[in-house]
Amino acid sequence: MDAEERQRFAALAKAVANDRDQQAFSILFDYFAPRLKAWLMRQRMTSGEAEELVQEIMIVLWHKADLYDATRSSLSTWLFRIARNRRIDMQRRANTRIFDETDPALQPPLTDIGAEELIANDDRDAKIRAAVGQLPEEQRDMLRAAFFLGQSHSEIAESTGLPLGTVKSRIRLAFGKLRKVLERENA
Repeated sequence: MDAEERQRFAALAKAVANDRDQQAFSILFDYFAPRLKAWLMRQRMTSGEAEELVQEIMIVLWHKADLYDATRSSLSTWLFRIARNRRIDMQRRANTRIFDETDPALQPPLTDIGAEELIANDDRDAKIRAAVGQLPEEQRDMLRAAFFLGQSHSEIAESTGLPLGTVKSRIRLAFGKLRKVLERENA
């Protein structure tokens, strides 16, 4: 996330806090909800649990956006910290197992990185976006569902009405094509 995007998100959060701007909230929701859900699912939550927790986090954003301080952290850091804390609270309530709060798996992703890495990430992201844009639409849709929305192959098959094997094949083919395009560009 670059500085311009951080400022944009901070301005949108301020609009939510000061004006209860629904359009600003909608933009933030559309951007952060799938990322939060995917991160929570990587923390071993079910899709349903992750969706429920994302709803809670976004409600916190709506009601308490005024508590966000753009001088202290990015909005992403603030939201992922809320997600981490809510997940720990949920785990405590469920009392399903004892865990270490310092476990790296429970930590939010690092968002504050150096300028060189930001530039390298932007270049890499642009190449990947361009490569994904060259894929057939059905393969793009499968990748988007699996990696940006955090859906399992079974969930994708159910939502598209396609056989599970077809979903897996399209994702595998998409990766093969992406690899070839990216190797060609890096050669």
